[in-house]
Amino acid sequence: MKNTFTRIVLLSTLLLVSLGAQAQTYPARPVKLVVPFSAGGPADNYARFLAQRLQDILGQNFVVDNKPGAGSVIGTDLAAKAAPDGYTLLVMSNTQTVNESLIPNKPYALMRDFVGVAPINYSDLVLVANPGAGINSIADLIKRAKADPDKLNYASSGPGTPYHMAGELFKSMAKVSITHVPYKGSAGARTDVLGGQVEMMFDAVTTMTEQAKAGKVKALATTGKQRSEVMPDVPTVSESGVPGYEATIWLGVMAPKNTPKAIVDKLNEAISQIVGQAEIKQTWAKQGAVPMVMNPAQFDKYLNDDIAKWAHVIKSANIKLD
Repeated sequence: MKNTFTRIVLLSTLLLVSLGAQAQTYPARPVKLVVPFSAGGPADNYARFLAQRLQDILGQNFVVDNKPGAGSVIGTDLAAKAAPDGYTLLVMSNTQTVNESLIPNKPYALMRDFVGVAPINYSDLVLVANPGAGINSIADLIKRAKADPDKLNYASSGPGTPYHMAGELFKSMAKVSITHVPYKGSAGARTDVLGGQVEMMFDAVTTMTEQAKAGKVKALATTGKQRSEVMPDVPTVSESGVPGYEATIWLGVMAPKNTPKAIVDKLNEAISQIVGQAEIKQTWAKQGAVPMVMNPAQFDKYLNDDIAKWAHVIKSANIKLD
């Protein structure tokens, strides 16, 4: 028994030493950041921002790999099946936490198959309409939607995405019926709203503010509790006739389950260092984004809480896939 105990202690020590050495040398080759959304949206933009700065800090290439489709399920599943060695990471959003309830029969389960690494940031959304739609306010929208149910359309980047859920939450709280037009990514949805093929969409203020300022779309309302600092003249949905309405988009990084804790901690430290810089906070504030800093345990709790929150919203509002 003594010899068995000694061997167990020795093996445990060797394992800890091996994991420690692995973390010290990590990353030894390029790291893939799987983005399960199309190019040009917030997740893609901030993933590329993060990749460059992680490369600067950790001395290895971080490569963004866009894998959009099926409301982010395709890319997320790809990342879930990757080796848990720190060389494949998932850049995700509240799309993934929504999908836990909205799409129960996925090939993966978020908190079973992934571990939280770190959050990145959050931002409000803005409801915009094509100028040709003749919708100039939330009051206009509600009036027209009630007079002619299902005639108006809103685009989204796919089922379960923040843009889709913002629209469904609005329909439920405003008691209107508007047709959802899902796309494979935000770029296609945005293009068709700008082109007038679809009347409106909820989009991140970080990507739609300049289009609104240029007059290419009409900003009807933002979705935060208070007015957005980058769009202070645009009212919130809540103050425009739908009291209590709130919706945001947030981004984070996860890794396949069983990725060594030492590697997760190293990545968390690097990401927290990046988003915690004063100059980054100032730059992002001008875009309408707010940095988020948490350790892995705090981020795991945040993820579980967000899953529970959206499960309640989906059930109480009876939100279903189209």
